Amino acid sequence: MEFYSRRVLDHFLHPRNPGPMDAPDAIGRSCDEPHKATYVLHLRIQDGRIEDARFQAQGCVATIAASSALTVLCRGRTLAEARQVSQEDLLEELGGLPEDKRFSLHASLRALVEALDSLDGGS
Repeated sequence: MEFYSRRVLDHFLHPRNPGPMDAPDAIGRSCDEPHKATYVLHLRIQDGRIEDARFQAQGCVATIAASSALTVLCRGRTLAEARQVSQEDLLEELGGLPEDKRFSLHASLRALVEALDSLDGGS
């Protein structure tokens, strides 16, 4: 039986920033085929900072929770700071995650990197 922290369950049951964004400045996508999980991250940038971050995801509890947590961690950061968000940062925001569900951390971060890379200048 899997064990999820209260924070994981909170992000899953009450996701932060779900849904599409009208006219995003950047979009990143990621797919984890073995786990049938998909991630789409929309970013709005203003004055070199992530003003808004929204996600669309399909998958398990960990997929939704990691996507939600990522939007929380990204908002307000500069683009350079957002590039520094790590799996450890996501684990801390989520209060841990079972080892066999940590694929969701890497896959959500791939969507972030793709979104950042799509911006002019790439940094």
